Formats: sequence, C-alpha cells, structure tokens
Amino acid sequence: MTPKLHDFHVRRAGILLHPTSLPSGVLDRDVERWLQLLADNGFSVWQVLPLGEPQVGLSPYQCSSAFAMNPALLPELPLINEHDEGFIEFCNKQQFWLDDYALFKVLKVQFNGADWYEWPKQWKFRHAEVMHDAHQQYERAIAVLKWQQYQLHKRWQEVRDSAADKGILLFGDMPIFVGHDSTDVWAHPEWFILDAEGMMKVVTGVPPDYFSATGQRWGNPHYDWDTMHENDYAWWKARINHHLDQFDMLRIDHFRGLESAWMIEASCETAVDGHWQKVPGDELLLSLKNNYEQLPLVAEDLGIITPEVIALRKKYHLPGMSILQFGFDEFEDNPHKPQNIEEDKVVYTGTHDNDTTKGWFNGLEDHVKNHVLQVLNLFDSEHGDWRDIPDAADLVVKTLINNGMYSRASICMIPMQDFLHLGSEARMNTPGTTTGNWQWQFQWQQLDTSMVNEMRMHIDDADRLVDENVKTLVEQNG
Repeated sequence: MTPKLHDFHVRRAGILLHPTSLPSGVLDRDVERWLQLLADNGFSVWQVLPLGEPQVGLSPYQCSSAFAMNPALLPELPLINEHDEGFIEFCNKQQFWLDDYALFKVLKVQFNGADWYEWPKQWKFRHAEVMHDAHQQYERAIAVLKWQQYQLHKRWQEVRDSAADKGILLFGDMPIFVGHDSTDVWAHPEWFILDAEGMMKVVTGVPPDYFSATGQRWGNPHYDWDTMHENDYAWWKARINHHLDQFDMLRIDHFRGLESAWMIEASCETAVDGHWQKVPGDELLLSLKNNYEQLPLVAEDLGIITPEVIALRKKYHLPGMSILQFGFDEFEDNPHKPQNIEEDKVVYTGTHDNDTTKGWFNGLEDHVKNHVLQVLNLFDSEHGDWRDIPDAADLVVKTLINNGMYSRASICMIPMQDFLHLGSEARMNTPGTTTGNWQWQFQWQQLDTSMVNEMRMHIDDADRLVDENVKTLVEQNG
C-alpha cells in the first residue's frame, strides 16, 4: 500500500527527471535501468514533468489534451489490433475524453494545423451531423490514435508496476490551466469563459512583481467556475482521478490559482491590467477529498503567496514547496531558508524553471557569490572571496543538496542536473523564452562510479544525521 503523503515520519529523497531527459528520450529499457539506479542508491521518489502532448514545440505545460499522453514518449507502435481485449476495455473506460481527442487530432490534420476556433463553423461548434460523418469517414485514423494512447497507457502501467516493486513512488505534475487550442476547450467550451465565437474574454497570468514589471501573460482560458460547480466539478474529478491512476502523488502547478486567479482582458498584451478573482478551490478540494482518505497532492506555492492560499493548503494537509536557491535574501522569515523549512514541504535545490545550481551560482555577481558562501559557512571568515575556494560552484552544489537532505522537509527532490554538477547548458527551461528549452538529456557514461558514489553519499549522510537526531531526542527524554 502506498504510504500516505502526510505521514511526515517517512522521509524520502528523490530525483526530478523528465522521461525526455533519459538518454533515449522515450519510455524504453532506459526506464527500468533508471528505476534500478534510484533503488540501488536509496532514492524512493521519481518526479517527472507533465506527460501530456505539447501543442506546439516541446513544452509539456501547454498540451493538446488534459488527459492524453505524449506519443513522442512511445518507443514503438505495434500494429493495431482492434480486437485486443485490453484495447477494447481501455477505449470503453476512457471514452469520456478519448473519442474527442482522437477526432480533434484528425481534424487538426484536415485543417492544416489551424486552431479549432478557426475551423469552419460546423466543425468549430461540433454540429451533430458533421461529427457523426467524421467518425465514420476517419474511422481508421481515429482507431490508430486510440491504439497509440492505449500503448502509452499500457507502457506507463508497466513503469508504475516496476517502480512499485522497487519501493519507488511516482510523482507527477499537472498544469492548473489548459491550452485554448485543446481538445478540452473544443469539446466543452461551456466550461470556460469564452465569447460566442469561442474566443477568450479573459486570459490567465500573474501580475507584475519584483521579477517582471509587466507580469506574465500565459494566455490560457479561465474556467467558468459557476458552470463547473453546477456539474459538481466532474471534469476536475475525472482529471485528478486520471492522473492518480498514473502517479502516487501529484503536484498542482500554480496552486495559488485555486484560491484566486489573475484575470487579464484578452485584448491586453501584458499582464499589467488585470485583477484577482476569487475561485471556489475550497469547494473543489472538499469535493475531491470525499474520494480519498488523504489527497495525494502537492501544492506548487511559489511566488507571492497570500495567507488565504496558505490556509487553503494547510486545510487539506497538502505539502508545499521550498526552493533552496531562493533562500539567500535578507529576510529572516524567508520560507526557502533551510532553518524555516517545515515538515509539510517538499524541498528542492531548484526546479525545471530554475537554472541548474551550478549555473545559478556561476551567474551571480561576485559580491552575491561571496554572500552565498558566507551563508553556507564555506568561508573561514567574513572577508573571504569565492575565487580563493577551489571549485567553489561544485562545493555550493554539494552543500545545497546536503541542506535539502538535512532539512525537516518530508521529501527532498534534486534535479538530476545538480547531481551531475552541470551548468547552464543543462538548464531545462527558461521562462519567457521559446527556444532551447525542454531538450536536455543525460548520458549513461556521465554516471561513472564516483558520481554514483556521491549520490549515494548524500543519502547515507542524511540518514546518519536523522539517526543521530533521533538518538539525541531519546537520550534527552529519558
């Protein structure tokens, strides 16, 4: 039985690595080799990014469906067998999204890749007659797409079984919003705030802050929460259940958006002119909780987080996130400083949106590098200089990994790039840019004996420290 995520007495360490970053970039035998590596070296969590099919480019955070898996992850596609009992069962069970997805993909090809809201009206608005005719006309192509999703589903279930056999939890990731040009919005425009032509009235994003004077305009459609409430959040429940069939725990990206969402007029080119709109995330989570003894969700609560968001997270006992790279400012109450990290957190050196720790340190100004080294107690005095420390960046990487492992957080997740001591060339994603992202892959030869031993050492040292702390507590309390 999977341990409950809120059992904070079970401390875990894991590695953040998307399947596309495996040497092959697909779900082939590299996966079993990867899981064995984790198990052999004391890691019990594998975190991935969303497994969905990117709309354009490679970003897994803008997908063509909230349910479909990325066909690019499939090592090979066997010849279709429409009489396969497993395939028939899969199609019946997943019909609520699979039929729409397969037809959507076929029509995208027929309309030369145009967005659905640019299709002829009878297709855009899903007139019953043309929908019926399309299912007949494209029957073979639709079946192949369903077969592809079935093979992905079957392969991932093999991965999940293999992970479970090795005591490894699979940790997934789900974007809170979906893309405008997606199956979900085309099939159910009533669940989103759109005009009569299917165009967005308001779009998603976040307001201006310290990092951006114009904020971030993501451009996803906002949910029509009133309509979803009337349907008892059926789509949300189906989506969460679908992901929890794939994972043991699930990160909700931009959890803040379940308390209030930043509403930007679609005509605005930036996120400056927007407003916060309350959303019924409490009601949604309560409805979800009725299906689970404990919600196996992790709240991505980074950025400017209000007391209301914190209260919502804590009400449902959801772990939040702490990022060690964010812990070097002058504010003593910074939740990313190691001494402030509580048990109900998942701690990271950095995320897929951060530079690697080595790249981050190398990119700092000299006086900030000195400050980081001073905070990490890597200087003998207050007047040292980072240039006087051999391999200062590598030492910072090791120290931050140890700080994460030694913290009180229930789970410590380290990006694979940090274990490999890689620089900015291995960065997974740079927010606000559209080129050069989501492409990094490691190679097995990078994991030589010394590197594997170092990975294992981090786990052993953390376990030893915990054992010493427990022993001290016992001695102090008789």
